[in-house]
Amino acid sequence: MSRTARCSCGGLQVEASGEPSFVVACHCTECQRRTGSVLGVGAYFPKAQVSVQGTSNLYTRDGQNGRKIRSHFCPDCGTSVYWETDFRPDHYGIAVGAFADPHFPVPVRSVWEQTRHAWLSFDHNLDRFTQQSIPRPQK
Repeated sequence: MSRTARCSCGGLQVEASGEPSFVVACHCTECQRRTGSVLGVGAYFPKAQVSVQGTSNLYTRDGQNGRKIRSHFCPDCGTSVYWETDFRPDHYGIAVGAFADPHFPVPVRSVWEQTRHAWLSFDHNLDRFTQQSIPRPQK
């Protein structure tokens, strides 16, 4: 199976083969600002399963614990289509909305719930995390 995510103008496209390794709903304020919505939903695919067509601009920001997140967005329409993270260097995160597929697999994790909008809920079971998706070791 192959799916194509693209920006609003079609100038930046990402083709992903196979199923995503995981799908995450992120409620952090950075994803809220990046998407202009109340959350960001990303599908993570191994880089070997992804092909990128078109040019992108790059915005790099600090993530948790100093790890970088590099967002690729269309230089013409500004749509954020995919990103790379130091946290998962072997995967691309791809904006689920860019697939425009109402049958896309549901999120299996909900992260940064400490900044989740109270009126937003899911009608399926998923792993929930106050901050990051992998709990830090206890000291």
